Amino acid sequence: MCSPRLKTSSMAARSMAGRLLLGVVVLLALAACATGPRVRTDFDPEADFARYRSYAFYQPLAMEESGYSSYMTERIKAGIRREMDARGYVFDEKSPDLRVNFQGIVQEKTDVYSVPRTDFQYFYSYRSRRYFGVPVWYDQTEVSQYTEGTLTVDLVDAARNRLVWTGAAIGRVTQKTPQERAAQVDRALGAIFMQFPYRAGSSQVAPAK
Repeated sequence: MCSPRLKTSSMAARSMAGRLLLGVVVLLALAACATGPRVRTDFDPEADFARYRSYAFYQPLAMEESGYSSYMTERIKAGIRREMDARGYVFDEKSPDLRVNFQGIVQEKTDVYSVPRTDFQYFYSYRSRRYFGVPVWYDQTEVSQYTEGTLTVDLVDAARNRLVWTGAAIGRVTQKTPQERAAQVDRALGAIFMQFPYRAGSSQVAPAK
């Protein structure tokens, strides 16, 4: 469990879902799980990764759709450049092989689960002239409402404008200081790129670290 749940007893769950594609939202998205976010990846099986040696950022970035950048989008850019450079890719704003895009999404989530409970019912015995407690076991429905954040990084073939690899880090949202949120985003980017198996100019999958 990543963070304490806010619980309310109920027999039915109310479904809540909402999405925001705002640049600063991703600051909150991954600041919850001490063990790190869940990471999911996918790729284009027809892509030839040996062709890719350079990169730049997609224009406009999904997190800058509002028309302006934030300190966090700049932080994410710096983190992505660090990860791509470490794999031998060269930043080339004019003629890149890959375009990198990223976005943040938050959604309201509801968990419904059962918790075993024990209660007692008391009956009066007229023969023994006293009360007896009889245990009763039952399942109590609990509802947990929380906010989930996702940071997604896409690598796009610049010549074909086609997605060739994507990675997403998913975690519960909790309130943190700006410094803590920035550090969590750095760790989320590291977790995403740990699942990116290629180096510049090579289609050979690098061994997992």
